[in-house]
Amino acid sequence: MTIAVTGATGQLGRLIIARLKETVPASGIVALVRSPAKAADLGVEAREADYGNPDALSRALAGVDTLLLISSNEIGQRAAQHRNVVNAAKAAGVGRIVYTSLLHADRSPLSLAEEHRVTEADIQASGIPFTILRNGWYTENHTGSVGAALAGGAFIGSAGDGKISSATRADYADAAVAVLTGTGHEGKIYELAGDEAVTLAELAAEISRQSGKDIPYRNLPEADYAAILAGFGLPEAFAKGIASWDADASKGALFDDGHQLSALIGRPTTPLSAAVAAALPR
Repeated sequence: MTIAVTGATGQLGRLIIARLKETVPASGIVALVRSPAKAADLGVEAREADYGNPDALSRALAGVDTLLLISSNEIGQRAAQHRNVVNAAKAAGVGRIVYTSLLHADRSPLSLAEEHRVTEADIQASGIPFTILRNGWYTENHTGSVGAALAGGAFIGSAGDGKISSATRADYADAAVAVLTGTGHEGKIYELAGDEAVTLAELAAEISRQSGKDIPYRNLPEADYAAILAGFGLPEAFAKGIASWDADASKGALFDDGHQLSALIGRPTTPLSAAVAAALPR
């Protein structure tokens, strides 16, 4: 069996490739990337696959049994890019598609959700057997700001008291590998989220506990948070997006207590304390 992974040189993709190699022979894994040179260290076959080149995608997918379509990071272009991959998979005779979507994509208010809804529909309409992995928030989306919080003396955001059921990329990688290498997942849609739901104030408290510094959580109006992020150098549209996702989280958009992720990977998801420890500056 040949398993191909799109976005294999991304943060999630690299974890999945590494974990797949622990389970199946490297000869049965294909990394689909825009630049094969960047995949040289993965230890598997790398094929050039440009989302905008359907012919190249069809060639790259030749002989692939199972395709993991990791969602593109190009917000606003993803629906069209994913459709190219799905169409190429159908043309190449791929036997199964596994797709990383968004938690509760069918009803999520997040601006990210619509492109995922479109791709889910495209996959289901393709006639190719599928599994949808609706990944919740990555813990790293917030712990990536630990250094800035320590430097600035506060953790800022717009999520209020919203509970966020995040999990680490490693947790989601293990879920993907479980589905790619397991059986009984055809036609299923998994809502994947962390076992532990926390507020950003609780995250700030954990940072304070582990760092020995007083790092309070400072909740900001959405527009103010977006302006601060833009001031840090983020593109304005992206800054507004991050702030809006926090605002949606304040209303419960990133909460889930179904524990499907831990059930799928056969272990508890990574606790916040461990994620913060990994993010603290050394």
